[in-house]
Amino acid sequence: MIAIIDSGIANLRSVEKALVRLGVRAAVIESPDRLRDASGIILPGVGAFADGIAKLRSQGFVEPLRRAIERGTPLLGICLGLHFLFSESEEFGHHKGMDLIPGRVVRFGEMHDAAGARLKVPHMGWNTVRIERRAPIFRGLADEPSFYFVHSYYVQPADETVTAGTTEYGVRFASAIWRDNVFATQFHPEKSQAVGLQLLGNFAALCR
Repeated sequence: MIAIIDSGIANLRSVEKALVRLGVRAAVIESPDRLRDASGIILPGVGAFADGIAKLRSQGFVEPLRRAIERGTPLLGICLGLHFLFSESEEFGHHKGMDLIPGRVVRFGEMHDAAGARLKVPHMGWNTVRIERRAPIFRGLADEPSFYFVHSYYVQPADETVTAGTTEYGVRFASAIWRDNVFATQFHPEKSQAVGLQLLGNFAALCR
């Protein structure tokens, strides 16, 4: 069973429906006790970092998540779920994350495209992910697949070797990370049609 963590600020049903479509057994969980029986974990999230990390802590998820990762359970963070894994975020102040991946979450600055037009924030819509390292979740995908993004903040890993994919939007940023059994994406695979389903299927295959 793949456990989808209910942090109170995620579009859980889209993730759950995508897994069901793939024939994968999944359950939305609100108790960290259920992580012990999970063959894989998905940590989704949308909205504000401070609210989300506070909810995870109040529900008691942080330490059980650490232990599950140490046991080798595959984890997939999505969007804000990616941000939670990092050391700190500058979103509306300074907030500590789970510190599983050293680095920071920062906001897009004022940016312009090649023609000089100002780029809008949030970064919203389809964009290309350049695969820098062939993480197992990218199995069978092209070198530069397109995925759906919605975000105003992005991660800056302290160690660039954890970066599995990058994307250009005014700056080149890490849009996918991979370290051992921890995977995370800035984009939303559950909203990315066939290519997103393939990525989720690849993750599910790691959880058997």
